[in-house]
Amino acid sequence: MAIEKKFLEKFIKATEYAAYGASPFIGKGDKIAADQGAVDKMRREFNKIDMKATIVIGEGEMDEAPMLHIGEKVGTNNGPEFDIAVDPLEGTTFTSKGLPNAFSVLAVTEKGNLLSAPDTYMEKIIIGSNLPKGLLDLDNSVEKNIKLLAEAMNKQTSELRACVMKRPRHDHIIETLEQLKVKINFITDGDIAGGLSVVGNNPKNDIYLGTGGGPEGVIVAAALSCFGGQMQGRLILNDNEIIRAKKLGITDLKKKYNINEMVKGDVIFCASGVTSGDLAQGIKNIGDTFEVTTLALHKSQNINKIFTNIYPK
Repeated sequence: MAIEKKFLEKFIKATEYAAYGASPFIGKGDKIAADQGAVDKMRREFNKIDMKATIVIGEGEMDEAPMLHIGEKVGTNNGPEFDIAVDPLEGTTFTSKGLPNAFSVLAVTEKGNLLSAPDTYMEKIIIGSNLPKGLLDLDNSVEKNIKLLAEAMNKQTSELRACVMKRPRHDHIIETLEQLKVKINFITDGDIAGGLSVVGNNPKNDIYLGTGGGPEGVIVAAALSCFGGQMQGRLILNDNEIIRAKKLGITDLKKKYNINEMVKGDVIFCASGVTSGDLAQGIKNIGDTFEVTTLALHKSQNINKIFTNIYPK
């Protein structure tokens, strides 16, 4: 089954208003207010849509009620059933400091088609499209994966570009990449944009690797399923997170997930810019209106397009 095309513009509007909701707080040093501004606008738009939808990836569990939390029901309670993954403000730090690459993002599937990942860490390895299936594996050494990728792309390892988040936990990855003379593009936060930097018309990177957020991993997998990229992810769980993962129905705690195990069926993905960055331009205030830009993907409709809309404030 496919998600009807009419829903795309409704979900675009949800991330666009969320981006606008965060925008008054750009450069103001208040991450919580920026996040809340995005959440309030996104929830308002969701509740206008004729759907029965559940947030399966959001801002934690029920006790964090101001945010769009896991298990929250949204929509008018009429219409099709959807599962939604949201990050109303990806890049709260970027927003509060007025830095690039803050955006509002969501992924939508029909009910039961998104992995409900607890808010924990995930090991990730992501590569672009038109490569042999199952090329890389999290259980390989970094060196082996890089050499396999170089061979498949008919490049020297020194010609490859890798995206890595600058964290002490990645020192061993960085050391190997430097030995292989791979060009490293570091990011400080925001591994959704990092993960998607390996796909599109002119990819900035050939591989993304490292450990980042589990929920962000599933959102990236949703977008990659539209682009035809490859990903493997594995949750990293402490004792408390194991309990939460089991509650969400995860039984194999060491499972390596490929895209089709995290996201099934049709997908809508929207990312609307708060500050300008790799995926979209930031909010522009024009008198009593605002202009907002969104990267939108709809798998069944083969839509991969940048939309620009103007709304009244």
